[in-house]
Amino acid sequence: MAERAGDNVVFVGKKPSMSYVLAVVTQFSEGQNEVHLKARGNAISTAVNVAEIVRNKFVQDAKVAAIRIGTEQIENENKEKLNVSTIEVVLKK
Repeated sequence: MAERAGDNVVFVGKKPSMSYVLAVVTQFSEGQNEVHLKARGNAISTAVNVAEIVRNKFVQDAKVAAIRIGTEQIENENKEKLNVSTIEVVLKK
């Protein structure tokens, strides 16, 4: 299952999209009214795909409540600072 910080947060990474779709659908079926999809870097497109798959195929009454974009600064193994784009997609039922 997807890595979770809070009960309603799903971090999107390198797994197949359907892993995260299952995590989001599970959150909604457990009674959550709102699920936050968070991703950064190359996983951003996967997060957008997950949101669309959930909305169009599994939870038709889910709406995109908010989209937040930003930049995080991380250090790589050579101690160089890199800027990484981030996205948070909030889905509400």
